Amino acid sequence: MIFKKYFHDIVIGFEAIIDNKLKSMLTALGIIFGVAAVISMLAIGNGAEQEILEQIKMVGVNNIIITPIESADNENSSDSQEEKAGAKKFSRGLTLLDLKAIEEVVPTVNMISPVISYNYSAIIDGKSKPVVLEGVNANYFKLFNIGLQSGEVFNRVQADAGLPVCVIGDNIKTVFFNQENPIGKSIKCGQIWLKIIGVVERRDFTASASDEMGISSSDNKIFIPAQTILMRFKNRALVRADEVERSSARRRMVSGTGSTATADDKNPNQLDKIILQVNETEQLGATANVVKRILLRRHSGLYDFEVTIPELLLKQQQRTKKIFNIVLGAIAGISLIVGGIGIMNIMLASVMERIREIGTRQAIGASRKDIVAQFLAESTLISISGGIIGIILGVLLSKLITVFFDIKTIVSLFSIVIAFGVSAMVGIMFGYMPAKRAADKDPVESLRA
Repeated sequence: MIFKKYFHDIVIGFEAIIDNKLKSMLTALGIIFGVAAVISMLAIGNGAEQEILEQIKMVGVNNIIITPIESADNENSSDSQEEKAGAKKFSRGLTLLDLKAIEEVVPTVNMISPVISYNYSAIIDGKSKPVVLEGVNANYFKLFNIGLQSGEVFNRVQADAGLPVCVIGDNIKTVFFNQENPIGKSIKCGQIWLKIIGVVERRDFTASASDEMGISSSDNKIFIPAQTILMRFKNRALVRADEVERSSARRRMVSGTGSTATADDKNPNQLDKIILQVNETEQLGATANVVKRILLRRHSGLYDFEVTIPELLLKQQQRTKKIFNIVLGAIAGISLIVGGIGIMNIMLASVMERIREIGTRQAIGASRKDIVAQFLAESTLISISGGIIGIILGVLLSKLITVFFDIKTIVSLFSIVIAFGVSAMVGIMFGYMPAKRAADKDPVESLRA
């Protein structure tokens, strides 16, 4: 009803925009760029948040990762005490015994898995491909939410007996078996033939994911029981006396020259990682502290390991990105306000230019409300049309950011509605003052101008 009453005033406002196309377009530029900036910034923020959520899913919920590190700093800082005591501290590094101790002592541990990694070449019918051979247990697939596209994971009997069975990644299946079903067939790694019992489903792996958080692509890996890799391939915990002597001689020679350790020094750690999952998120911090104490006691007080809680790190990143996105959105929103100020300035100038028109309309019977409706409709139509163009530009800009900069963007309906709503409100709010000023003009003075 109200729309019908003021329809003629809206038509006059629309005609004024058509008659001044260039001025109207320049007026709308602030709204266009402001809306485009809001949509593209929120799209970048949504993409970053989605990426972090995917990473949290990939690292598993409530996981704690234990990795070995060099303990050179610990050794150097305690040399004088060790010499006084007449004995040097010794740590065997990260071993299966550490895993068993954690599993038996810590009640909050839900499941746990070792990780032993070696680089090998997989061979079938003369075709070779470099792969990562990873020794784990069946819990590993649950810890990292890794599903199978076919087959099954190794059972407890196969794991405990160290049988030559494996679960292969999707890329390995594609290279060696193409469209064939690999289940039941064998693949050679080193001198050992492994029977394939399962194939891992393909997972999207983001470049920002980090091995420090336990995230790595499973597509080029061959998973075998940890006991199999220790029995049939290599066990770093079994070191011969002559190897120890050679290693000590190399260390003495290196320290004598003032150089750092060389790459020839052998990794003393039987395991490359221990991954455990706690029952509840609230138990992560306390469990990590208990695990540190257990390992310190078992490793003679040497910090030759690191305990990481990837989920908490990722959630901290998520909180930081949310704050950053709010700041970006606020900066983009300021451009909308600037655009609104531009509309107000242009409309005020337009009122001064069209005094005679205002006086003529008032003289033939137009009320103050009609004049307000005319100029308010003009400013609102400019902001709404600018908002529509800005939405299109913002969506295109988001797509271009993804294509050219490889940054994930997600344009949400919420951001479009918010940007469009704000642009309409800006037109109404900043158009009201010029419209009221036009309505307050005295018809006689307007006709004399």
